[in-house]
Amino acid sequence: MTDTAIDPTVTARTVTTRTVTDPAVADRLHLLPQTNRLRALHTVIRDRDASRADFVQTSAQIFRQLLDTALDLLPVVPTPVRTPVGQTYHGLRPAAPVCGVSIARAGESMEGELRAMLPQTRIGKILIQRDKTTKLPHFHYAALPPDIATSQVLLLDPMLATGGTALAALGLLREYGVFEEDIVFVTLLSSPEGISAVHARYPRVRIVTSAIEERLNADAYMVPGIGDFGDRYFGTDQPR
Repeated sequence: MTDTAIDPTVTARTVTTRTVTDPAVADRLHLLPQTNRLRALHTVIRDRDASRADFVQTSAQIFRQLLDTALDLLPVVPTPVRTPVGQTYHGLRPAAPVCGVSIARAGESMEGELRAMLPQTRIGKILIQRDKTTKLPHFHYAALPPDIATSQVLLLDPMLATGGTALAALGLLREYGVFEEDIVFVTLLSSPEGISAVHARYPRVRIVTSAIEERLNADAYMVPGIGDFGDRYFGTDQPR
């Protein structure tokens, strides 16, 4: 599992424009509506002086929006039910089991909201660490349900930067037999470079994100960015 080349011609402006104007891209890239409410939430988590409590609580509110959007993309089947007044409601239910897969450690921050929405959902884990010097991903560990290939998979990671970690995780899911079209990658922030990298190799994987950043800087951090999400969420960027 290695990193992939990044298309230098892709920018935040072109990705955002394609989201609106190109139906083929719009089917694969789902940007949350940029409402005043969402921008207010982003203002909190992007503030470097935000308390850890505010950062965690506000992130959870955005995760709920992301997961709602991701779940709405999954296939359903008609399910009629009888109401308490003896009438039929022509409802829907998921066509296949939903499985969350978090990329440790930052992806674990999204598990609580998914469990609250779908308590019966199983959650697998993948540990992939990015080398701080080369920026390349290194696979360390995975714990996935043996029948994950028959599930709709929500791949959870708050950050899509270079795309290297996402590609390594997607490659592992493919090895387990999960089809591209059965994977929705749910992420808080995305860079144009990361989006391009994922769709260059896995064009049928859908991405749900709350923001598309301007670019990556020389240290592969997104700009304007949020810093290291895992450190800020779990408090490992602060002294005791």
